[in-house]
Amino acid sequence: VAAAAIPPIPVEDLKDPLPPHWKCYMSPQGRRYYVNTTNNETTWERPSSAPGTPKNSFRHKNSLPINCVTFPSPACMPEQQLLKPSEWSYCDYFWADKKDPQGNGCITGFEVLLQKQLKGKQMQKEMAEFIRERIKIEEEYAKNLSKLSQIPLASQEEGTLGEAWAQLKKSLADEAEVHLKFSSKLQSEVEKPFLTFRENFKKDMKRLDHHIADLRKQMVGRYAAVEKARKALSDRQKELELKTQQLEIKLSNKIEEDIKKARRKSTQAGDDLMRCVDLYNQSQSKWFEEMVTTSLELERLEVERVEMIRQHLCQYTTLRHETDMFNQSTMEPVDQLLQCVDPTKDRETWVRENKTGEIRPVDIEI
Repeated sequence: VAAAAIPPIPVEDLKDPLPPHWKCYMSPQGRRYYVNTTNNETTWERPSSAPGTPKNSFRHKNSLPINCVTFPSPACMPEQQLLKPSEWSYCDYFWADKKDPQGNGCITGFEVLLQKQLKGKQMQKEMAEFIRERIKIEEEYAKNLSKLSQIPLASQEEGTLGEAWAQLKKSLADEAEVHLKFSSKLQSEVEKPFLTFRENFKKDMKRLDHHIADLRKQMVGRYAAVEKARKALSDRQKELELKTQQLEIKLSNKIEEDIKKARRKSTQAGDDLMRCVDLYNQSQSKWFEEMVTTSLELERLEVERVEMIRQHLCQYTTLRHETDMFNQSTMEPVDQLLQCVDPTKDRETWVRENKTGEIRPVDIEI
């Protein structure tokens, strides 16, 4: 059989040869594709004689797979700009995995963000517990003040000093009422908001975690499919190369048919690889979009949580200042009465009420 009857592998112009290790094949549809026999890179675009990889190759030299996620290699990092420069945003700094400090494995960047959120929720809960203890102290203090104000010690003191003493005891009861109101407002205006703010927060975080984890799981599966398809293409190309070598040694109808089949299988394997790469890139794009959207949402939630706590702690200090002001007001009548204490007037009043006679004894006269 004449060699001209065999569909030849395209021969490149000798004036512009392919780079080392690159070979050209023809698909059954008559389209050329190129294979790097060293690393199995495959592309429809003709590689130039200059060193490097075609722009549209299946495996990019400027990408580095880490745990089934493709990242730019260090040489290309300057080309990748931050999504929100100068803001230290979550969406820019939590893409890679991190060694788990509590174990030997790794945790994803998204899990680091979730741990931050859940820790914030725990801190908020502990702040509420702290305020609860503060409320108990206020309630106990108010109870003791009220009890002390009712003890009848020195209740028989008279005059202006007696009035001042009675007012001082009354001020204890008034102060007790102030502290009771303070504790009540702490409960309603500080503790309760801490406890009720995002009651379903943990459940919402689990939902987000499952969503991102499912997208990453899909991406991992599709990455495995890419690697499998890449190996299949490599095997088909080696098989085609072997058949071609056999044809160069000995022409036969069977070898011609085998080469046609090998070419079809190689082309099919290339198409399968392109399809798998496309599916992987779709998954990675979806995961990327959800990671950006969700991390920005977590960032917003954290800002909202911190601002909520700040506002209610400001409310705590406001209530505390009010309490001091009200306590001061309970002491004002006491201060006024103490200024009016007059021992001379008290003596006059007491003498008028308790005198036994004004006639003094005299000497006996003989």
